[in-house]
Amino acid sequence: MYSKDLKIKGKLLREQGYSYAYISGRLKVAKSTLSIWLKDVRFFPNSVTKNSIINSQKQVVLTRRADKARSIEEAERYAGDSVGKLSSRDVFLLGIGIYIGEGSKAFNTTRIVNSDPRIIKFSLAWLKKCFGVKADNIRIRLHVYPDTNSEKAVAYWMKELDVSKKVFQTSYVDRRLNKKKSRAGVLPYGTAHMTVVSNGNKNFGVLLHRKILATIDRILTMRD
Repeated sequence: MYSKDLKIKGKLLREQGYSYAYISGRLKVAKSTLSIWLKDVRFFPNSVTKNSIINSQKQVVLTRRADKARSIEEAERYAGDSVGKLSSRDVFLLGIGIYIGEGSKAFNTTRIVNSDPRIIKFSLAWLKKCFGVKADNIRIRLHVYPDTNSEKAVAYWMKELDVSKKVFQTSYVDRRLNKKKSRAGVLPYGTAHMTVVSNGNKNFGVLLHRKILATIDRILTMRD
């Protein structure tokens, strides 16, 4: 049973702007009990309480950052142990997987679309290594927003993909009025639409597209 004097001390501390945690530590009274005693006391946090809240928030942020760093490190170790060295078959199937998600399935056109240069760069290497596509068979058109500097975007993709400027077609500027303003600046270098053109070689025209789709169909319909 707590004394009346203890309750008065608790009330005074609360009126002075101290938190339940602080008062609990000072008076050795559970916070649940304090919440009953002091529920009608108006509370305006003092500088000590405010600083405590700020420090607690900072500690939460630091803890989350540390947890995230450990999680990323664990994920990277797992990836390193699991992937190892890719075989030619691994590269082929990975490219097919990318095409399933990012490739054109219509119009008999081999095209891969993505805003991540790593995806486009891998896909370019995949097309060359697995299907014999040449540099002259590649065309890239960037889809950008009105706030994008097209010249800088092309220069960025040239550097990331290690390709010449001649593979780039005129950029398409998306001027649709229904696009959210919040999208401005989200993709500063646009989205790359990489297409294979035949240049008179049937192996890189409709036939290539059909080979890729047939491979996808075979994989997706396989049974154990």
